[in-house]
Amino acid sequence: MKRIAILGSTGSIGTQALNVIRRHRDEMAVEVLCAGSNADLLIAQALEFDPNAVAIADESKYQQVQEALSSHDIKVFAGMDSIADLMEMETIDMVLASIVGFAGLRPTLRAIEHHKPIALANKETMVVAGQIVTEAAARNRVPILPVDSEHSAIFQSLVGEVGGVDKILLTASGGPFRGWKREQLEKVTLADALKHPNWSMGRKVTIDSASLMNKGLEVIEARWLFDIPAERIQVLVHPQSVVHSMVQYVDGSIKAQLGVPTMETPIQYAFSFPHRIESHLPRLSFEKYSQLTFENPDTDTFRCLPLAYEAIARGGNMPCIMNAANEVAVQQFIEGKISFLQIADMVEHQMQTAPFIVKPTLDDLFQTDAAVRVKKASSGRFR
Repeated sequence: MKRIAILGSTGSIGTQALNVIRRHRDEMAVEVLCAGSNADLLIAQALEFDPNAVAIADESKYQQVQEALSSHDIKVFAGMDSIADLMEMETIDMVLASIVGFAGLRPTLRAIEHHKPIALANKETMVVAGQIVTEAAARNRVPILPVDSEHSAIFQSLVGEVGGVDKILLTASGGPFRGWKREQLEKVTLADALKHPNWSMGRKVTIDSASLMNKGLEVIEARWLFDIPAERIQVLVHPQSVVHSMVQYVDGSIKAQLGVPTMETPIQYAFSFPHRIESHLPRLSFEKYSQLTFENPDTDTFRCLPLAYEAIARGGNMPCIMNAANEVAVQQFIEGKISFLQIADMVEHQMQTAPFIVKPTLDDLFQTDAAVRVKKASSGRFR
């Protein structure tokens, strides 16, 4: 029985992970549930899965959760510090890191330091502190198993191989605005950006997909997960979302992982690795997908992707600056304070003006993230 802690249990990845566990209760159990502010759903999850402990980041919701679970043998905690502390529990066999954004870094590192295998769905952890995280994982002999469908596909294409990688072919759906030009994007709404053609995801990830920032974050994540320079990671727009990514080898061979667009497959693979267990998810029908197409991304229109390549090329704390600026900009777009195209403008402005640190420590990264957010808070906008 594998006992799993879920960081971000009420989000898109967390709820799909619970679907996987629900179907495999003879092999998996929930040990810890951690959520941001959705107390009602956290309570419902706790009542169904009976974890050892739950935690809610929003401390104002503690009393509600505590009272709802008071008659059950479930420990209740609140605050991000408590979530990080829970990662030290000896009864945890694996941690699903699916808290969205920079907030997922600290508890993920704490779990690594206490030798917990990581099922990684929080790409920002690797974007902001990829070198620190990978070095900590190596030092503590902790596997990091990717949950993002693209990185899971790359991982599966590498299993059994010894070297010989030429490049990674990272696929992208293109999002809801594939083929659009800048003039068409000037007046898109939040509702437009959330209409992803293939995937059901949270708002932040869906907007990142629409701007191609999500793919930029994935390039940086892949650079650290698979120890390959970013210039050998090629993004290909693949609107059918059937080929989840590919690895090209030095002999010209290409290995790919294919499947229907669902996150439950890579989640289950991470939970069960190195074994494959039965799934009742739909099977891929090649009759349904008679054509699989690929094209280069439009980096002139969707500038977030080249900004991500620039950030990883410059290194240091630049990916942290980029990520923090993007998180703030996306939230401002959600709140209707900026337009969709201004997301890239704001990210670029911060990358040009925020203090650059060549070899940042972990404290430097936390200070960089806070400084970018404080700059926005003091002015309402970055510029």
